[in-house]
Amino acid sequence: MQYETAALLLAHLNPVTNTHIRIISYLESLYNTVYIFPVRFLERDREINTKSFPFSYDLRRAMIESVYGSTHRIVVLPDYTFYAPFLRYLPPLISPYSWVLRNNIIRNVSECKFVSYTGDLMERIVLRLYYLNPVKASRMEVSASSIKQMMYAQAGEGDSKYQRQENNEKWQKDVPVEVFQIIKDNWALVRRYASSPDRTLKIMGMKFPMQGFF
Repeated sequence: MQYETAALLLAHLNPVTNTHIRIISYLESLYNTVYIFPVRFLERDREINTKSFPFSYDLRRAMIESVYGSTHRIVVLPDYTFYAPFLRYLPPLISPYSWVLRNNIIRNVSECKFVSYTGDLMERIVLRLYYLNPVKASRMEVSASSIKQMMYAQAGEGDSKYQRQENNEKWQKDVPVEVFQIIKDNWALVRRYASSPDRTLKIMGMKFPMQGFF
């Protein structure tokens, strides 16, 4: 273990998957503290969610804590937050607001040294330019996007309460049991987004809600 060095994980985590848990546990085995930053989009202090970002920060934090409990070595923080209008953060590196975001991310990291984690090559380049010290890593299998697609397909066939459907529950094996229970308890939310358009913009490889962008 690299004592006095922290690991930062900036991610959507929407929802938390088995792949995310493997990454977090791997980082926990190597570093003093793992700081997890589920991204948030706020407009007038209200979180904006879309079909791409259905689960709120509070729910995603609950997903992580349902697996790890109250261990002091895994810390979930709300500091990876974009404030409307989101356009101000573009282009990355050039916009001063993007540097404010970067500084907000590290302000509550107590260790003197830290690294960040991503399995995406382009993200790793950007993190390096922001002096977030990315470590080399490989992209792991099973994305949260594919799990959402399977959830939405299942939700579109049932009512507002969770209904067991053998042919549509392949996604369950890709999330922790504790996370599955949270999703099941919030199935009405999944069903609502399943039948709605995805009001999300993808610009320069980054996803933003349409609401609050300008």
